[in-house]
Amino acid sequence: MSKAPSEIQRAPITPESRESEPRREQVLTVERAPAAASRTAQDRTGAPAPAKHRDAYFDNVKYLAIVLVAVAHAWEPVMDGSRVTRALYMFVYTFHMPAFILVSGYFSRSFDMSSAKVKRLVTGVVVPYVLFETAYSLFKRYAGGVDDAPISLLDPLFLTWFLIALFIWRVTTPIWQSLRHPLPVALVIAMLASVSPEIGDDLDLQRVCQLLPFFVLGLLMKPEHFQLIRRREVRLLAVPLAAGALAFAYWAAPHMRLGWFYRSNSAQEMDFQWWTGPVMTLAMFGCALLLTFAFLAWVPRRHMWFTALGAGTICGYLLHGFLIRAADYYGLFEHNEWLSGPVGLVLVSLVAAVAVTLLCTPPVRRVMRFATEPDMKWAFRRSPAER
Repeated sequence: MSKAPSEIQRAPITPESRESEPRREQVLTVERAPAAASRTAQDRTGAPAPAKHRDAYFDNVKYLAIVLVAVAHAWEPVMDGSRVTRALYMFVYTFHMPAFILVSGYFSRSFDMSSAKVKRLVTGVVVPYVLFETAYSLFKRYAGGVDDAPISLLDPLFLTWFLIALFIWRVTTPIWQSLRHPLPVALVIAMLASVSPEIGDDLDLQRVCQLLPFFVLGLLMKPEHFQLIRRREVRLLAVPLAAGALAFAYWAAPHMRLGWFYRSNSAQEMDFQWWTGPVMTLAMFGCALLLTFAFLAWVPRRHMWFTALGAGTICGYLLHGFLIRAADYYGLFEHNEWLSGPVGLVLVSLVAAVAVTLLCTPPVRRVMRFATEPDMKWAFRRSPAER
């Protein structure tokens, strides 16, 4: 069995391996807990604030999407030689990240650079980025045996790229909300990025630009749009759409470069003509949008057994990467080639789903709150309303 690469780099692709970055395409909505919001409101007014109502539908979206993220990561080391697994991987990667980013944009509509919003952005996005970027770098150095592994906050490692991308997207929210036609502008930026190898690695700006349209679309969406998506007619149409997408993915699996799904390289870096970048950007945007809507249409609207886990997806997202990396560093898949067979693939999928589910549970969330939802009142000046 061919062993998946243990490290991801955005360097120019060598002739021997033309596929770029097979493991960094996850996204999640980083939202603060209602309890944290209630504490903020209580600090401002001096009286307890009413508990913020959580929408079961969006918690279900976040939980199911994070399960797909973890399962797809678990497939990467064992999908070589399996056309079916590669097709499933391509199918999932087409929409799970756009779905997360779209929902992130939807919940960023009220971001206005006010003092309270900036504090939440720092504690809920910037601080976790710094802590987990450092943690993954040290894990690579000591568990992965890479003694010279650097700790660089400018070159996101593995999962952490989404946090810095979310930071950039959110701070630019007022700009997108002030434009007359923000989505076409975002698409033009994405197309230009796809033909600009000079962008470089800093802050993973290639991904930030190429995935920007999904965030901007989320900013434009309203509750009634999600009501339309969840109509019975849309759910029925989603079935043949998903079946057709799976059939196409099976046909394209041996031919299509995975780099188009990762959106972390320009067309030239993947050895394509420059004009294929804009064409594929629009094509992938359309495909991702259709499958995202199909996914959103079939997510349950009512409270399910896993609904409460939607509040802890940041823990599942940031922590499951250590399990994937540990399995890679210690040669689990290399020494157990049977895991690439049908039984092994089912087992790997189940273990990944169960593991990320446990990482989203309230006990894990409470333990990790110091890193994912830190209380940092000491770091900020008090606003006039808090004095």
